[in-house]
Amino acid sequence: MSSPRLPNRPEPTDLTATGEEYFFPDVRTTVNLFAIHTRRVGREWSYPPHTHPQYEINIVLAGEQVMVVDGRSYTQRQGDLVLLRPGIVHSSYSSGEGFTYFCMHFDIDDKLFLSLLSRLEQVLFPAEGAVARQIGPALDKLLELSTPNAEQAGDSVAKRMRIQSAVFELFATLWEAVSSEAAHLPGRGYVQAELAHQIASRLQGRVNQHFGQIDSVEKHDGIEGISSELGISVSHCNRVFRSVFGVSPRVYLSGLVLHEAKLLLADPQWTVQQITDMLGYGNIAHFSRQFKRWSGQSPTSYRKSTVQESPSD
Repeated sequence: MSSPRLPNRPEPTDLTATGEEYFFPDVRTTVNLFAIHTRRVGREWSYPPHTHPQYEINIVLAGEQVMVVDGRSYTQRQGDLVLLRPGIVHSSYSSGEGFTYFCMHFDIDDKLFLSLLSRLEQVLFPAEGAVARQIGPALDKLLELSTPNAEQAGDSVAKRMRIQSAVFELFATLWEAVSSEAAHLPGRGYVQAELAHQIASRLQGRVNQHFGQIDSVEKHDGIEGISSELGISVSHCNRVFRSVFGVSPRVYLSGLVLHEAKLLLADPQWTVQQITDMLGYGNIAHFSRQFKRWSGQSPTSYRKSTVQESPSD
């Protein structure tokens, strides 16, 4: 008997019928947001020269301001976006009857996104340009949160989650808007970062697809197979990956496996023997040696530190 379809939802593609699977990419990006605000200022308003260690997005919502960046003046009108890199000296002042602006400071640990932003030489993105137009809807969603209602009052968890959601949508749109322009800029940093993230994505895919055969993945189907797929040498693969992530692909892969092992050990329904079998190690002794080498703890010690009552192993 077939299960009923949910109303108003499209019929999903039956990947299992053809023996296929699709794993969504893991999301481990950390973003820190600072001093997100909108402000209406008068005609005499100005802000002195300063720097900050984060990126800044500044958008004029009404009126006009002058932004001085590294000694160069930019007239910023309604809808114009300014994107400032960390450490850039900048100041601003009103050039007319006052203006309203939106400002957000952020840092993010996505190396590919940072590589893209660092290569952009453009500071002012005019309202009629592709970048400002494309991020408009995402920005509007974020600005809606500046007028709190009863459900979004104060610093509620729900409001903070909605802000994060809106900011990630803004970043995704910004990425799409500027990546094609950045790809034509000189320098190899962006290309290397993109290649490194392709390697990382494929390593994650190896762990997902071969869950239950981790030993095989580590020894035979890891960086060598990925290098072949990408048409590059193993040495180049290792060099590019290390330049972006700071560790070798093999160490990164071990971290992915460790992450899976910790998730399983934190669930008391599984014994260490079962986890050993699920991860594809030949025996408990082998799994224990690997886990202790990665984490500094035995599987049993780690479990005792994360769950109140450990099942018998």
